[in-house]
Amino acid sequence: MNIETEKKYRLGPKRLEEIVAKLNLLGATFEKEVFEVNYQHRGGQMDERGATLRLRKVGDFTVLTYKEKVKNDTGAKQKIEYETAVSDVDATERIIELLGYKLTAVYEKRRKYWHLDGVEVVLDELPFGLFMEIEGTIEAIESAEKKLGLQELEREPRGYPRLTVKYGKMNGEVAEARFERSANQSPTI
Repeated sequence: MNIETEKKYRLGPKRLEEIVAKLNLLGATFEKEVFEVNYQHRGGQMDERGATLRLRKVGDFTVLTYKEKVKNDTGAKQKIEYETAVSDVDATERIIELLGYKLTAVYEKRRKYWHLDGVEVVLDELPFGLFMEIEGTIEAIESAEKKLGLQELEREPRGYPRLTVKYGKMNGEVAEARFERSANQSPTI
């Protein structure tokens, strides 16, 4: 069983610049920048367990992820997580639907990946704001928080699907948060 441990923070544009400068100063390694489209599914027994299914498309690559909440008192979010690559997104979406799960949220995200002393730091831009996630062990996350000077930074307890429901637009029964584009603008970075 894989347990994902992370903390999420809400950022403003100035704070984002400060964090990027601090990551560079600390010698963090910039890995990559991607554009994602995430499709969140819920329903049935998953709701009872606090679990979700997500299809995440990054270019031509798609990953199916199952996440289930784990209760803890550390201040970090912990979830059981299983992931696998899928080759046929439409067939996977149909299978999820036939199993009785419903698409509840679609959100786009521009994500930058950094590595710093045993943690992954991601900087996310969504249509409704800027965020940072730090993923690793509890000890490594706390160490990174100190190095990055995050003691006063507001943590965001809600996941992107819940934030999409709050700040996105409803399209039927599906909450959506998509970047606005002109007719000739590509969604990729």
